[in-house]
Order: sequence, then structure tokens, then C-alpha cells
Amino acid sequence: MQHLGQLLEIKNSELARLLRFTLYGLEATLNQARAEFPLDPGAKVCDDVLQELHSLLQPAPPQQNTGWEDASDDLKLSHLREAFNSDTELSYYLGNSQLQSQTDSDLWNEIQRKLLRIPEDLAASWRSRTLDMAQEVGAIADHSNTFQLPFIRDEIIYPGLSGTIQTQGLSLSQKALLNFKVTQDNTSDIFAGFLYLYLKFIEIDPDLHHALKSVFSFDVISLHSKPEQRHQYIEALSDRFQRTQKADENTDALLILRAWIDMDEAIHSLVFIPPAERYSWWGKLQHESRRILKKVADQAINAGNEVRIRQLSGLYADICAFSKDDLQLDCGGIPGEVLTCLRVYARINQEESPGRVIFRSSR
Repeated sequence: MQHLGQLLEIKNSELARLLRFTLYGLEATLNQARAEFPLDPGAKVCDDVLQELHSLLQPAPPQQNTGWEDASDDLKLSHLREAFNSDTELSYYLGNSQLQSQTDSDLWNEIQRKLLRIPEDLAASWRSRTLDMAQEVGAIADHSNTFQLPFIRDEIIYPGLSGTIQTQGLSLSQKALLNFKVTQDNTSDIFAGFLYLYLKFIEIDPDLHHALKSVFSFDVISLHSKPEQRHQYIEALSDRFQRTQKADENTDALLILRAWIDMDEAIHSLVFIPPAERYSWWGKLQHESRRILKKVADQAINAGNEVRIRQLSGLYADICAFSKDDLQLDCGGIPGEVLTCLRVYARINQEESPGRVIFRSSR
């Protein structure tokens, strides 16, 4: 494992990137197999292998300040940090937590990732502002230097910087997804895209939480500070992906629909505190799953079933009869309203399945 770790630590290495994606795929496969064969004679050793893989793929801990480059008082982008931290409109969508980065490179990426959680028009305005402030200190946008995340399409999420500040941006890449041998020849492959994209995002964004009921039903849990919850969420996400794939091989429209509802819940249960705004980059990304789910529901209806799918939103008092085991936060959004719908309400041939939401407390 020593040489694997050394290769993973090499920056800007295609070999390191390929190895990391391969190890994520191996981890997901072993998690699924471990759940299917709990009495297998190799189960104990498999657990040890999974622990080693988890340790390899853990983000490196923040480095201690050792020089001017790491000292927050000497950041070239210190004015940007101050403006971002003091903006009341941003705090409405992001909460009151302050930026944590200690280097210009990390600060650029932390800010850009946070902008993915706010309405796109506000994010565009702030993204332009961040580029202007970067240019003031001699850095320029670099769209050619991005860290590629696997997904079903190519997209520059945000640019990197070159000049006085050198850092990668972030992009979606079909080529990176093809490393997992995803064919992209049917609609279920969008879930493969979400699986591998989430595995990578969980690694790079310490603000991510999960609210998946089957893993932990009483709170929204940090994946960064609770590694065991991170492991269980990834395992549940992988398991639901596998079940969706198996259901798609079946001709039973209702079996397919129920598997897709479960997978859609796992996708929407990766959240921030407060949850990403509906019309943000994150909100629109996750809504792609809901659009596919609607098509699957229509197919079940065309097969002669009575199906009603409802995404729960608006005043919590108006929808609470259609939900169960909901979670409450005291930040974000409007008091008394739904912040995000984790699981859709479904009525299938007279059988009701309650939805689940996160809502803002009325107080």
C-alpha cells in the first residue's frame, strides 16, 4: 500500500487520478459484495482491505502554517476572503460559517465550491467578482487547468488560476467516467455518473453531509468529521445503484420504479447545511435525477399502473401529511418552509409511500 499512497499524492498526475478512480470503484464493489455475502470466509479480511482503502482515499489533513505562503494574514486574496465572509446575502444561503482556508489556492477552491450552492444569478455575479479581485493581484482565469470529476457530460464548473496564484479549477468529464467502463447507452447510467461523481465530491468538499434515513435517521451528519457515517453512506449509495441496475434488467415497471425512488433518495440525501438552493448548480444537478424519475413513473403509468409522484416543497404545514421522519434545521431558507425534499411522496396502485424533507423551524 505504500507505493499506492505515494502515487496518489502526486499532483497533476493522470496516473494518480486513474488510480484514485479505480480504488473508488474497487471500494464500492467490495462494499456491495460484503453486504451480499456476510458469511463469506473472506469477510474479515475484506473488512481489513476496505479499511486500508478508506485510509488511502482519505483527504490529507490540513497542513500546519510553516511560512508566509500559509499565513492567512499574507494571503493575496485576503480582501476577497473578507468580502465573502461579511456578505449578508451569502450568509442567508450558506449560513454563518467563516472561510477556513489558509492558502490562496485553497481559498479560491473553497469559495468557488460554496458558490455552487447559491442561486446561479448570484453565483455568476460573485464568480465575476472573484476573478476581478484575483486579477488585481496578478492572477488570471485558467480554464485549461481543472481537476476532472467523472460524470455523463463535459462541463467547466469553475476555472483555475495561473499567474501569481497557481491552482486547479473543477470540471465534469465524460472521459473520467469511461475509466469505470460506464457505457452511457441507457438512462440508468446517469446514476452511475452520480455514484462516481459523489465519491469524488465527498473527498474534496468537507462541507458535505448526509441525511439518508437508512444510515442515520435522526440528524444531518457531517461526512468529514464522521468517517464511519461517510463509509456507511457510500455503501448505501453503492447498494442502491446496484439494485437499480438489477431492476432495469427486469421488465417489471413497478420494481424498476421503486428502485429508482430509493436511488433518487440517496442522491438527494447528500446535502449541505443549510441545503443548497433549488436553483443553484447543486440544486439543478440533483434535479436531473428527479427528471429521470418522472420518466420512469410515466413508463409505469403506460404499463397500466396508477402512479402519483410528488416532490414536496413549500410550507411544511401544507405537506407534512405526505411525509415522515422529517428533519429540522434552524438555518437557511424561510422559517416554516421546506428546505429540500429528500424523498418523493409516492402513491402506487393505492399503496402510499411517504416522502421525507428537511424543513426550517418556525422559530
